[in-house]
Amino acid sequence: MALSTIFSAFGLALGQLGDPRFRKVLLLGIGLTLALLIGAAAGFVWLIDWLAGESVWLPVLGEVKWLDDLFSWGAGALLLILSIFLMIPVASAITSMFLDDVADAVEAVHYPHLSQKPRTPLWEAFRDTVNFLGVIVAVNILALILYAAFAPIALFIFWAVNGLLLGREYYTLAAMRRVGRKRAKELRRKNFLTIWAAGTLMAMPLSVPILNLLVPILGAATFTHLFQMLPQGRPAPPSFPDHPR
Repeated sequence: MALSTIFSAFGLALGQLGDPRFRKVLLLGIGLTLALLIGAAAGFVWLIDWLAGESVWLPVLGEVKWLDDLFSWGAGALLLILSIFLMIPVASAITSMFLDDVADAVEAVHYPHLSQKPRTPLWEAFRDTVNFLGVIVAVNILALILYAAFAPIALFIFWAVNGLLLGREYYTLAAMRRVGRKRAKELRRKNFLTIWAAGTLMAMPLSVPILNLLVPILGAATFTHLFQMLPQGRPAPPSFPDHPR
């Protein structure tokens, strides 16, 4: 596992924050991330408020009109905690949307010898995003059992599980631009542990409010570098038995 390569790739991504082209994509990503989180928060609080109703009749207390406010404020507090988990699918969606822009900015500065690749078709990008969001949600729901069973180390399990998922997606997206889907999967399997470790490095700050807003774009840049730094040797051609003369 090439830890030095991972930190080198991440350092190069951080070092490009001052690049106007990169900064533009970063600010767009942060803005859209905030919009998605605020929209999710508003929808969640509205749902709780609607379910609670304006008033509830309780034994002894009679008609109570403040429960909806209590539930709404409680939902808001709960959402602050859930936002840590929400950032995982949000980061996935943002990365899928801006990968081409980030990769173009990174390659223009660090890999100018590479030819410019056509952008991923919108429908294909949308399909990949939806499929991966489904995987993320399903895996994290199942992981709730592990979080509850091993509560003292739940955060580390969260990092490991989502590091595996994010690394898988980030690397696949970055590699597909250059070598296609099939070869990207082959390279992902070949560099499995390094990609998992790099994904975990991205998952860790996703659990830190404010800092997690930077992760989707920095993650896309980091894995663009990582793809270039890791071995990309072509598989050996198939061998055939010699024909009898």
